Amino acid sequence: MSSQDEQFPAAAAPEPAAASADEGMTWWYRWLCRIAGVIGGMSCACAGLWNCVTINPLNIAAGVWMMLNAFVLFLCEAPFCCQFIEFANAVSARADRLRAWQKAAFYCGMAVFPVVLSLTLTTLFGNAIAFATGVLYGLSALGKKGDAISYARIHQQQKQMDEEKLTGTLEGQA
Repeated sequence: MSSQDEQFPAAAAPEPAAASADEGMTWWYRWLCRIAGVIGGMSCACAGLWNCVTINPLNIAAGVWMMLNAFVLFLCEAPFCCQFIEFANAVSARADRLRAWQKAAFYCGMAVFPVVLSLTLTTLFGNAIAFATGVLYGLSALGKKGDAISYARIHQQQKQMDEEKLTGTLEGQA
């Protein structure tokens, strides 16, 4: 083992958790989710700032939460936007290890809270793309769509099992 491998043991072997998290997503869908996250962060930041320019305390709280959402989206999806923060790459690496359904629940829940706090057009439109990012991750958690042949086989097998159960109950009554 060389001295470089001793200094950087994590770089020598890829993490199995990170590889399993990317199994269900194609490269273009992963980029689509990341781009949606960045655009969602920008819309949350702009709408949150606009929401804070008011005297209603609930609107201000929703605006602050939206700007916090924008910061979290930038931190998780585009850590290069947060180069001035020391722990940005660590948070991004940890967020990449999350499963798609966990990201979906987190992003959707994060986007719904300001809307519940203050239901205005600004909060609705500001959080729409952040919520859509969660929906994209949720769709990737569902997995690929199967082909028609395998669905037809499954349907045929279920139909045969139902017929067998039905004939078994009729024979048991006679």
